[in-house]
Amino acid sequence: MGPPRHLALLPDTGARRVEWPVPFADGLPLLRGFRGQPTVVLASGDPFWFGAGSVIARHLDPEEWTALPGPSSFALAAARLGWPLESTATLGLHAAPLARLRPHLADGARAFVLLRDGAAVRALAVWLDEAGFGATRCHVLEALGGPRERVREETARALTFDDIAHPVCVGLDMAGGPAVPMATGRPDALFETDGQITKRPVRALTLSALAPRHGEHLWDIGGGSGSIAIEWLLSDPSLSATTFEPRADRAARIRRNADALGQDRLEVVEGAAPQALDERPAPDAVFVGGGLSAELLDWLSRHLPGVRMVANAVTLESEALLIDWQARHGGELLRIELAQAAPLGPRRGWRASYPVVQWSGVL
Repeated sequence: MGPPRHLALLPDTGARRVEWPVPFADGLPLLRGFRGQPTVVLASGDPFWFGAGSVIARHLDPEEWTALPGPSSFALAAARLGWPLESTATLGLHAAPLARLRPHLADGARAFVLLRDGAAVRALAVWLDEAGFGATRCHVLEALGGPRERVREETARALTFDDIAHPVCVGLDMAGGPAVPMATGRPDALFETDGQITKRPVRALTLSALAPRHGEHLWDIGGGSGSIAIEWLLSDPSLSATTFEPRADRAARIRRNADALGQDRLEVVEGAAPQALDERPAPDAVFVGGGLSAELLDWLSRHLPGVRMVANAVTLESEALLIDWQARHGGELLRIELAQAAPLGPRRGWRASYPVVQWSGVL
């Protein structure tokens, strides 16, 4: 079994040849139908690095399969260009949005990107140019390791190749454009907002208090612009998050912000807490940035014992809730007061922001 291009490379052995259908999932029932018969599945390179191996392994018992990996597309691409693979980002964007690349864009950085076809390569070039990285050198590596292999180079801004062969990997030698900072507390300007956003310094303190760890899931209650959940996801690709936002316009804005920063895996639930929280898998951490109420705190306490929580309050009423909560349940209570230099007549003075009271602890 395999795609037509792989089957065409085989000598005439007399074995039955079965084309793997598109979409890929349609081939799994066919494969299971050959149980008990010697069967070979042909796949490019290393099947467990953005390949078919992990999907097939999930659908078969461990004793039913053996993998014989070859050089990966990334290894072949690195060998052609002389790039150290350990310091080059590697992404598989066959069925993922190009914006997944956004956190990796930085002047002088390099990446190898696997793409679906030539149209996707051209779309990537346009996307890079629109992101301010039109000067990026794009090395288009086609059909690596086979008789159709070809390597071409052009800037993203000028790339117009219309005869790109599949499979295709693009090596990006990035130039130009603004990079997304790597530390939490990223600039507010990165987020589309109607004013409901946890401001940059407070966001940095909040993410520090949430303390994301490998593989954890966050509930962001009262999403606003989604900045907390998005920065949580930017911390590590193993993390996941769900944000709850009762207003449809803000929920749509959160999705746009997540997509723009390559965090399309953010789940956005349009609904108010605690009603929208019912019957959902428990998170590892909770942030409450809006809609704080005694009812919500009680629900979280009853349903999520042992889960880390951070809650921010700006109004006197919500501040009083957290003061009372800390008196009864412990945890850390922090008052955050910030001021920025601003014009004051012919001189300058300190313009204070509303103070934020933050509770952090374990439910």
